[in-house]
Amino acid sequence: MRTAEIKRKTNETDIELNINLDGQGSADVKSGSGFLDHMLTLFAKHGKFDLAVRCVGDTEVDLHHTTEDIGICLGLAFREALGNKAGIVRYADTILPMDEALILTALDISGRGYFACELNIKADKVGDFDTELASEFWQAFAINAGCTLHIRQLAGSNAHHIIEGVFKSAARSLRRASEIDARFKDDIPSTKGTLA
Repeated sequence: MRTAEIKRKTNETDIELNINLDGQGSADVKSGSGFLDHMLTLFAKHGKFDLAVRCVGDTEVDLHHTTEDIGICLGLAFREALGNKAGIVRYADTILPMDEALILTALDISGRGYFACELNIKADKVGDFDTELASEFWQAFAINAGCTLHIRQLAGSNAHHIIEGVFKSAARSLRRASEIDARFKDDIPSTKGTLA
């Protein structure tokens, strides 16, 4: 089973996160933000990851620390659950429509964290969530997961649709890239012999 449990406690957040990469898409999320709960729940559903998240954060300040730190924990969990990455597909991309929004994600589970993002979100907030935190979340994830992640907004005007499209597209790309290719299940998909 490709699973991981991450516990991380700082002066700003206290987080417990569990993931099963080979799950059914179930989610049990209590982040302290209704909108972030929604995003993580649909992330689990579209990635077919079983995900549990508990976070107590300094939400009286804002949602920055909570969002970034959950991104860190999710990235660390992916890295741990993937182990030595033998047999994974490694690369994937998804272009996903969400009503008027169209989102591209492309990734490489390379062992090296890199993040590039082009989002044009006009609204400052969706519910309790500052829209600029969407990119903060995915940057924290990519660096800690050790993957290259590109996110591009190809179309869209509704902030909720754009961010939801990002989480769904990224989930589907991660699902495909982390899947095991049965033909090469013992092979590291790199000429270097390692993805670290």
